[in-house]
Amino acid sequence: FTDDLSRLDTVATAEAVRAKEVTPEEVVAAAIERSKAVTSELNAVAAEDYDRAIAAAKRAPTTGPFAGVPTFIKDGTDVAGLPTRNGSEALANIAPAKATAPIAQQLFDLGTINLGKSRLPEFGFIPSTEFPDGTATHNPWNLDHTPGGSSGGAAAMVAAGVVPLAHAQDGGGSTRIPAACNGLVGLKPTKGRLLPDPHARLLPVKIVFDGVVTRTVRDTAAYYREADLRYRSKKIKPLGDTSRPNARPLRIGTFTATPTGAVLDLATQRVFDETVTLLEELGHHVEPVQLPIDQQFVVDFIRYWSMLVYAVDHAGKLLYDKTFDATRLTPVTQGLAAEFASDWKGIVGTIRRLRSSTAAWEVAVGSLDVVLTPTMTQLPPVLGHLSSTLPYDIVFPRVIDWIGFPPLANANGAPSISLPLGHDTETNLPVGMMFSGHFGDDAQVVGNEDDGRDDGLLLRLALELEAARPFPSLDPTRAS
Repeated sequence: FTDDLSRLDTVATAEAVRAKEVTPEEVVAAAIERSKAVTSELNAVAAEDYDRAIAAAKRAPTTGPFAGVPTFIKDGTDVAGLPTRNGSEALANIAPAKATAPIAQQLFDLGTINLGKSRLPEFGFIPSTEFPDGTATHNPWNLDHTPGGSSGGAAAMVAAGVVPLAHAQDGGGSTRIPAACNGLVGLKPTKGRLLPDPHARLLPVKIVFDGVVTRTVRDTAAYYREADLRYRSKKIKPLGDTSRPNARPLRIGTFTATPTGAVLDLATQRVFDETVTLLEELGHHVEPVQLPIDQQFVVDFIRYWSMLVYAVDHAGKLLYDKTFDATRLTPVTQGLAAEFASDWKGIVGTIRRLRSSTAAWEVAVGSLDVVLTPTMTQLPPVLGHLSSTLPYDIVFPRVIDWIGFPPLANANGAPSISLPLGHDTETNLPVGMMFSGHFGDDAQVVGNEDDGRDDGLLLRLALELEAARPFPSLDPTRAS
């Protein structure tokens, strides 16, 4: 946050460009300078594309909804002319992509200008952006701690004020986890809300969802509104108005028990309790509930996750590129692949149960509007705690204990959003709280007479909470 442009969110940046208060070239040039200034500290950029960004800014129109807004695309998604290495040395020699993935192209069509590829851990398989050579992406709030993952690079650049919005992708919390770690807004949308990932059609259960990380709820709402105008599955409701908070009290269930027995640390428990109090002060009814997340779900999700890893390990040349070298995969990836090789016989039952989790979720939530959980069980750990160089049997139990809650929404397809509703002064780290709703309730249509509930509760509730408790920020003009 070293210049006035860095303090503008996505909506304000585009408004300034459309009003001709600033040109896209000026916006992009300033963002590039900010990116260069934090490169050595954050290590968040996988591939720079600054020259093409300047060229694109010179010819960019000034009328789009996100006109001139600089961004980064996660390095698991193709951008023509840049290599897609997926954070892995196994793809170190891959050639630049020949075409841009649909979800990235849609973001560009909105007016954003790409500065490059943001870093992720190997294929997004663990939630800390660390690498075998001993380097890591750092959390801008506290450089000794992880920014989370797998969208760790994207979140670090947004939180640090380099760009106001960056592409993210969530396969087990990979948008919401780094949002929580970096004090950002991260929404995993309802299944079918956004353009499908080209690889998703290969999955028997779709658990990977694209999205963005932002510093404000209005930016997240604006992105989904514009994306929804361009693509939406006919099976879900249109997004509609995203500009107003909720107009009625909500029934909000709370849940903190983890199937692994991991307990919340003091900072997370404090912020959870403060959030419950805030919700009650705003007039909402809050009550504890029991969710369909038990030890069997954990077993199933790990088995399914390890199946995806096994596919990468054994079919990487077909799935990605002929240069794929499985011998260069990290110990964690190799361990996950071996886990599936020893436990593959239960996969049919696993797929059946994961597919049924949508109905189970709707039954469990019932007449509630929203469910509140912490995003993570504890504060972001120090770098090295989840290192990809550690043996699988050491790292993965740590992963499962830490992530706790996010994977349920990946399996059931319901929307889930992480909001930065707290801060730990001792470590100077943000604390995220997660709100999950009914299938389709990231939409903003009011007065659904079929079920007696208002729709659009997640983004509306997020707007209300942001107004009541402004989010912590690294911007020195805003930070408390």
